[in-house]
Amino acid sequence: MRTIAIETTSLGGSLAALEHAHLLEEVLLDPAARTARTLAPALRDLLRRHGWRPQDIELIAVAKGPGSFTGLRIGVTAAKTLAYATGTAVLGVNSLEAIAARAPADCRRLEVAMEALRKQVFAASFERDAAGHYVWRSSTQLVDDELWLARLSPRTLDGAAVSGPVPRRLLDRLPPHVVLVADDLRTPTAAAVGALGGRLFAAGHRDDVYQLVPEYFRASAAEEKRAGTPARDAG
Repeated sequence: MRTIAIETTSLGGSLAALEHAHLLEEVLLDPAARTARTLAPALRDLLRRHGWRPQDIELIAVAKGPGSFTGLRIGVTAAKTLAYATGTAVLGVNSLEAIAARAPADCRRLEVAMEALRKQVFAASFERDAAGHYVWRSSTQLVDDELWLARLSPRTLDGAAVSGPVPRRLLDRLPPHVVLVADDLRTPTAAAVGALGGRLFAAGHRDDVYQLVPEYFRASAAEEKRAGTPARDAG
């Protein structure tokens, strides 16, 4: 199966081409440029280098959140547009699950966290199943910094490692017993999104091109203001 994967949860992002679960190429988008301008040309060039026509793609896997509001909108919109134009299947992949999929094989359990600003993180827990894949222990939640740190006590952590682009303000406060996954394995990548998307698709997971939307897991500052919710200071 020919898969194109899109990951735009932060500045820049990446694209990947996979065939039969084998990574052919991953392209990093320039974080200094606007993703909206660089994504389409990079995708066009990626397809050309591998001799693929848009209609040759069999699955488009895209990181659907959590992550940057703007980045997620750009990535999901691009995936939906391509899927609609070509009739290709599209599947949204949770960003934290894609991060978990990159963890070393000896990590039995994981606590994954990602910046959410306002002194909060997006967090989830995972555990390896008998097949060696991570399954959810707790779904994605928006958690205050202090509460997340409290979850990392020896008793509650119970041998789990920590992964994800944990905010710098929290890295220096991690308890000494915490095992942190290597830096280069703690971010979502298009390759991970594509591999995970392909596995989920093979297991029967599907998304409707019309119904797929980014999952922000929080209201924007403007939405909170309209709703009368006091905005917190950015962390």
